[in-house]
Amino acid sequence: MPSDLELKRLAWRAHHRGTKEADLMIGGFFDAHHAAWDRDERAQFEAILEEQDVDIMAWALGTAQPPERFQGPMIEALQKLDYIRIAR
Repeated sequence: MPSDLELKRLAWRAHHRGTKEADLMIGGFFDAHHAAWDRDERAQFEAILEEQDVDIMAWALGTAQPPERFQGPMIEALQKLDYIRIAR
């Protein structure tokens, strides 16, 4: 089980990327999925957070292939984009 401090740190990093678009995409993904992640999935998400926002967003949009180390269920969930809330 992640500590409150670990989750707060990951949430902050996911929501404070540098652009509003990245904050919404990466932060929204964290909000929608983090509760179901095990330790390995949290570690993988943390590794993804080390990458450049433009790369993460390109992987999500399908305009670039993610590195092999990130390919799998997490990137597939990121690519669904069903976690992004759009203000109307």
